[in-house]
Amino acid sequence: MERSPVQLGVGTLDLTQREKDLVNEVLNSNRLSYGPMSKKFEADFALLHNSKYSVLVNSGTSALSIAVACLKEVAEWNDGDEIIVPALTFVATANVVLDHNLKPIFVDCDQKTYNIDPTKIEEKITPKTKGIMVVHLFGQIADMDPILAIARKHNLRIIEDSAETMGVMYKGKKAGSFGDISCFSTYVAHLIVTGVGGLAVTSDPKLAEILRSVANHGRDGIYISIDDDKDIDGAQFKEVIKRRFRFVRRGFSFRATEMESALGLGQLERLHDILDARQKNAHWLIENLHDCEKYLQLPWYDREKQGHAFMMFPIVIKKDAPFTKEELVHYLEEWNIETRDMLPLINQPVYASMGIQESDYPVASWVNNSGFYIGCHQGFSEKELTYIVDVLHQFMKDHG
Repeated sequence: MERSPVQLGVGTLDLTQREKDLVNEVLNSNRLSYGPMSKKFEADFALLHNSKYSVLVNSGTSALSIAVACLKEVAEWNDGDEIIVPALTFVATANVVLDHNLKPIFVDCDQKTYNIDPTKIEEKITPKTKGIMVVHLFGQIADMDPILAIARKHNLRIIEDSAETMGVMYKGKKAGSFGDISCFSTYVAHLIVTGVGGLAVTSDPKLAEILRSVANHGRDGIYISIDDDKDIDGAQFKEVIKRRFRFVRRGFSFRATEMESALGLGQLERLHDILDARQKNAHWLIENLHDCEKYLQLPWYDREKQGHAFMMFPIVIKKDAPFTKEELVHYLEEWNIETRDMLPLINQPVYASMGIQESDYPVASWVNNSGFYIGCHQGFSEKELTYIVDVLHQFMKDHG
C-alpha cells in the first residue's frame, strides 16, 4: 500500500462558481460593510433553522459571547451565577461563560453520543444556576426533550452551541430552534465555510435587537447599518441622526463583512447536498469498519429520531484494546490521514489550574484519553475513503 501523496484532512474548502460569482458581486458593489448580502444570508439562515432572526458575527465564539451577554442583561444574571456546560466541548464554550464573569458548571457526557448526559444535569443545579449551554457535538443534536423539561422545571435559559449541527433535525425540529438563542460557526473546516464567521439565531425580537447591538459596540439599534439613515425624512430622519452615534450598553466589535456573507450564501444554497455527501461517506466508513468494532467505538446515533451532519468522524478506542490512542493516531498521521483530539476541555492546563478534576467526569475523561476524529467530508473520493479503511485495517492487523 502506497502512502497518500496528499493529506486527507478533517475539513475541506469546497467552493463553486456560485460562491465566486457572489464574491465578485460584492467586489463590484464597492461595499464591504454590513449590507444586502449579509441581510439575505441572515434571513435565509434563520429560515433554514425555523427561527425568525439571525445576527451575523465574525465567529461562532463571538456568537456565543453575545448570546451570554444578551441573556445576562435580559434575565438579570449576576456575576458569579452558574451556567451548566458539558464536560466535553471546545474550549470556547466554557471560555465565554468565564468572559462574562459567570461560572461554568461541568456535566459529564453520554458514552455513545458524547453529548451532555441529561440524567446528570439536575444534580449540578443550585440556586445560582441560571442556564444550560447545550452543545451538539460532532454533528448530532443532544437529547433535547429531557433537557428542555429540566430547563422548564428550574426556570433556566438555554443557549445552543450548534456549531457542528447546521441544518440537522431532532424529532422533526431543526438545530437552533430549541434554545432562547442558538449559535453557529462558519469557520474553516465547518459545514459551510466562510473563512471566519458565525451566527446567533433567535425567534425573540427583543433578544435579536440586543444581540445585534452587543455585536456592534453596544450601539443604539436605530442605527446599525449605513443604510439606516437613507430613504427617510422629517422627524424620523432627525431622530436617526440624533441617535446614530449613541451607545446603550457595553458591546464588542464582532462584525463580519459582505465577503463572508457571499461565501455563506453560495454554500447555504447547497447545504443539503453537503450534508448528504457527508452522511453517505460516514455510513460507508461505518459499514466498512464494522470488523474493527471489537476495539474501536464508531459513531452512533438514533436514526429514527434525528439526523447527523457528520462534521467529523469520531473514533474512541475501547478500554480493553491492546493498543493506545497515541499508537493509532501516530500511525494514521504517518500515512497522511489527519487526526484531531475530540475536543478535550477539563484536562487542559488552563482548566486544571482552576481546580477542575478530570476524574470527576469519567466518560469525558475516557474520550479525552482515548478519542480522536478523522474527516468524512464531501471532498473525499471513494478511492480516498477506501484508503482510510485500508490503513485502519492494516493497523488492526498489526496490533489487534
